[in-house]
Amino acid sequence: MRALVQRVSEASVSTDRELARIGPGLLVLLGVARGDTPEQADRLAAKVLKLRVFDDRSVQDARGDVLCVSQFTLYGDTRKGNRPSYTEAAPGPEAEPLYERVCEALGAERGAFGEYMRVALVNDGPVTLLIEA
Repeated sequence: MRALVQRVSEASVSTDRELARIGPGLLVLLGVARGDTPEQADRLAAKVLKLRVFDDRSVQDARGDVLCVSQFTLYGDTRKGNRPSYTEAAPGPEAEPLYERVCEALGAERGAFGEYMRVALVNDGPVTLLIEA
């Protein structure tokens, strides 16, 4: 499981309509790999909540928001050729429950799993971290 975490001053996600919008907090782009477990989801969520990226405080301490968007392309493999391979990414029926589990643990606003989405953000800092569980 991978999370690309960005500290933001604001972020939103939309399809044909806006799904969620947050103010200062964290945007979490979440990728789930084949074979990932609920325990990994719990560890990753706990790590995100404890990241001290707000003047040495966590998002909870800073009373920030969290927006979580599914992002299977975090498992895109470009080692061979120019077309990414997504064979490491978990299929939807395996990934969606783990995505939902992480969102619940984070208390996050969320995008629409498996949908084409537009994500807008203002990266604050910029601060961007890759977390793996």
